[in-house]
Amino acid sequence: MQNSALPPVAPPTGISSMATRLLLADLTQAYAERSGQTVAIESVGGVDAARRVQAGEAFDLVILASDAMAKLVAAGHLRADSLTPLVFSGVDVAVPEGSPVPDISSEEAVRQAVLAAPTLGYSTGPSGVALAKLFERWGIAELIQPRIVTAPPGVPVGSLVAKGEVALGFQQLSELIHQPGITIVGPLPPEIQITTTFSAAMTTGCTRPTEVQALLEFMASPATAQAKKRQGMDPV
Repeated sequence: MQNSALPPVAPPTGISSMATRLLLADLTQAYAERSGQTVAIESVGGVDAARRVQAGEAFDLVILASDAMAKLVAAGHLRADSLTPLVFSGVDVAVPEGSPVPDISSEEAVRQAVLAAPTLGYSTGPSGVALAKLFERWGIAELIQPRIVTAPPGVPVGSLVAKGEVALGFQQLSELIHQPGITIVGPLPPEIQITTTFSAAMTTGCTRPTEVQALLEFMASPATAQAKKRQGMDPV
């Protein structure tokens, strides 16, 4: 007698930046426990993730910073009607564990800390782009350029700080809070804080729209607020 059992159906697939990797692990696990539906999300550097979607790689779901998402919607890769803002993510400052903690209580204090640091690190993502513009506005970009270490896509700035390769690191809190070997000094002051909104959407080639829409609704629901705060982000 032939086995008539159907082969298992592969879970919906997604891609995200590293900034939301731990949060998405929490949310997809909670969703699986609630619905029985697993989701396979790959987390890579945000620049690489956007490039792979632009190149036509098949995914059901994309989670990236809102500016990258807007470009993917405009290029026809994402369904605009499914675009779902999830979290606000701010930038914190970190130093190697045991190092003196600089004053970052004001814009001028951060500027002085940047000028005093032998090495500086930030990411290739939106926070790094914003920091580069801030240094230009301060008129110090050329002066500090030889000291800047840009983390390769997918490599946390905190890991470079922990190894002593970066004396003063800037990255979203969500990517710093679980990194051993560093001291988190605190957030950038309000006048120069860099807040990134991360959003999710299904792709125009999504093969599981009903399932993905249910997942999007869960990820944006109040039930996920504590997980978002636990991972250093604020619910939208």
